[in-house]
Amino acid sequence: MTFEALLYQIEDNILTITFNRPEAMNAFSGPMFGELFTALDMADADDEVKAIIITGAGRAFCAGADLSQGDKTWEGHEERLEEAQKGDGGGEITRRIYACLKPVIVAFNGAAVGMGMTITLAADFRMAVKNAKMGFVFAARGIVPEGCSSWFLPRLVGISKALEWCYSGKVFRSEEALEAGLLRSIHEPEDLIPEARKLAHEMVDTSSSISVTLTRHMMWKMLGASDPIEAHRIDTAGINATGTSPDASEGINSFLEKRAPVFRGKVSKDLPEFFPWWDKPVF
Repeated sequence: MTFEALLYQIEDNILTITFNRPEAMNAFSGPMFGELFTALDMADADDEVKAIIITGAGRAFCAGADLSQGDKTWEGHEERLEEAQKGDGGGEITRRIYACLKPVIVAFNGAAVGMGMTITLAADFRMAVKNAKMGFVFAARGIVPEGCSSWFLPRLVGISKALEWCYSGKVFRSEEALEAGLLRSIHEPEDLIPEARKLAHEMVDTSSSISVTLTRHMMWKMLGASDPIEAHRIDTAGINATGTSPDASEGINSFLEKRAPVFRGKVSKDLPEFFPWWDKPVF
């Protein structure tokens, strides 16, 4: 697969997806949208990929939706969505990241506003360079936040901070995002990707891919559970399914033998029968 708007690079079981429209500050275009979906589909199907890093080329991570058409940007938008039987593009991407079978790390290499922020909210970790500009600027453009951010953002930073950022449409810095809990850490530019890879290796090198995939979905799905018993049911199914698996045997034996584990379970074919346990919602 040849990409035009993205770079797709796998090294040491870590896939790095790089938005590659630096001349446009990586503003989202139609081709970029389609290529990101393809890249995530490829990553889920490839057992060599055990973690994903998403970053940007040049001085920006993503300047949001491409507004080069000016006030005609939204003309025909509703008709196009109805014809495609889809929701807004940002929401489609966010939900696709939410559905990923592999952990996702976003590495903000620079400015991120609008859609450039909302599509990252379903990632498992967000890291950024120092002093990066960020913003949920929708109200300042006369529209509303998209990308399922009304579900994700309050869960990440609390309702008051989410509303403060969205009501004002202000641009803030990565230091404020770190303080609010939106970011895991901030780094010097030259340290960002090495630190993101270091984090990825923590889950790639010594953890079962099957365990990581199950845990990712157990944690995210339970954010919307109505009672702890829902988690109890899935915990029970998960322990029953994985406890006698080859990966569990390897995990126990490597611990007793004081050596690094070598897990051979493959996400493409070894996930337990109960997965997925939820009914896939349809837009």
